[in-house]
Amino acid sequence: MSTPGDARDPLFERELARKLEAQERLDDADATYLYTRARLEDLERWATEVRARFHAPARATYLIMRIINYTNVCVAKCDYCSFYRLPKSPEGYVLPRAQIFEKIDEILALGGDFVGFNGGHNPRLRLPWYEETFAAIRERYGDTVEFYAMTVAEMMYVAKLCKVSYAEACARLKAAGVRWITGGGAEILTNEFRARHSPLKYTADDYMIAQWAILDAGLKSTATMVIGFDETVAERVEHLRRVRALQDETGGGLFSFLSWTYKPYGNELGGQELRPEDYLRHLAVSRLYLDNIPNVQSSWVTQGEKVGQMALMFGANDMGSLMIEENVVA
Repeated sequence: MSTPGDARDPLFERELARKLEAQERLDDADATYLYTRARLEDLERWATEVRARFHAPARATYLIMRIINYTNVCVAKCDYCSFYRLPKSPEGYVLPRAQIFEKIDEILALGGDFVGFNGGHNPRLRLPWYEETFAAIRERYGDTVEFYAMTVAEMMYVAKLCKVSYAEACARLKAAGVRWITGGGAEILTNEFRARHSPLKYTADDYMIAQWAILDAGLKSTATMVIGFDETVAERVEHLRRVRALQDETGGGLFSFLSWTYKPYGNELGGQELRPEDYLRHLAVSRLYLDNIPNVQSSWVTQGEKVGQMALMFGANDMGSLMIEENVVA
């Protein structure tokens, strides 16, 4: 990989700047150049200019929320995960419904109004468990709290476990009061990456089919991405291309794009954490390439307060969440 800022191509950059000013769509070669050769200060300037087309420059948004990690039991065995426990592990758990209610009550008392659910691929939790849990939450709290019911990856696993289509799973969850299934579990959406690091989970192609089914069911969703494993620049660009294409095909069904960096601690894969400037570069590239997703979020939880704030100068318009609890990525 080239060192960013080295071996710059003035003619290429002039054409790239023209495209951005004319609001023309960037192609994969443009994204590759931005990742590998553009200066960070140029990315900051371009991303700020594009952000201003969607949002007031002096305004940023955020949520007060918590993630409820309802189970840590998972059979996917992703080599980058530090959270999961196998079904027979004495450290495995499933939160009882009363404890889930307590956690929701706590976030409401703190002024929050949003909850996310994130767990694992637990073979003991079938579709009726999710239907009953989410229906009970909707009945108890009504519209006083909104929630991400689960991730795309979790919905895929439960549908396959129960031998139902993605469309049927989404319809049943919607009938139980679900309105959002977040785009979590995407990491890097290439089939090669999935085969290297999570061969038991899904293919990238299958993930896109599942997210299409979510949006087609009338549910809301988001796009996510995690960088800093061993992915290539080409794989990052492919991930962004898949997200942009889905947004085109669904007429803007994805509400936002959130990315963060891999945490190489306590797992099989290991490695080193990316530098803050690498994250900011990626965030700016995402803002410039994803021209059809107005909301780009920074990850205050994973990047820290300082980088989370700097991200607002690299294309982000949302600080993410003032997170009360999160146990998977942080």
